[in-house]
Amino acid sequence: MNRGFRVLLIAAVAALAINMAPQTAGSAEASGCIRIYRIYYNSPGTDYGSNYSLNGEWIQLHNVCSYGKSLTGYKFRDAAWHWYQFGSYTLKAYGYVKIHTGSGTNTSTDRYQNRGSYVWNNNTDTAYLYNSAGTYLMKCYYNNSSVASHYC
Repeated sequence: MNRGFRVLLIAAVAALAINMAPQTAGSAEASGCIRIYRIYYNSPGTDYGSNYSLNGEWIQLHNVCSYGKSLTGYKFRDAAWHWYQFGSYTLKAYGYVKIHTGSGTNTSTDRYQNRGSYVWNNNTDTAYLYNSAGTYLMKCYYNNSSVASHYC
């Protein structure tokens, strides 16, 4: 084989391999429709453990897709392994839902973990989101005690 033909053949094989290799999904594709949008980790006022104060801390999810997305079985946790798992629930297209730490009545835009103690640290923590199959989707890290919330 002459040198020019070998170079051409190697280039063709390399181009074919690149085109047939699985594409790396961007962050939007990797986590599907659901994103961690915001964490309000330092509820207003003194952390005195009342239900009002507990509900002042929350995590907010956002559906970035043009159709409703079932969150049934989806779960998230913090770095200390405090888990929350959705029961039967669908987040509407382009919708947002806040999941409060304390107790309350679930609605289409607000859900409640029914906990009696705080989940999110006031200075640094990480939220991890998983789908109903338990597959890790994304995380959101914050490290700032001088503000109360973080957009992910």
